[in-house]
Amino acid sequence: MDQKKKLSVVIEHWIEHNESHRGEYKKWAQTAGELGLDSVKVEIEEAMGKISQSNQHLMKALKTLQ
Repeated sequence: MDQKKKLSVVIEHWIEHNESHRGEYKKWAQTAGELGLDSVKVEIEEAMGKISQSNQHLMKALKTLQ
């Protein structure tokens, strides 16, 4: 496998990995909200947004490789 293909595989993995974390963050943000920890919920949701932004950049990079 050449380096370009390896890079594509790695980026795809990062995107999937980030999405799995994003799902966990969502669950814990909801839990924080249920506990009345609104500021914690907001910060977790902010982190979720950053993961989405990161994945958008990774998807652009992946598209460029293909």
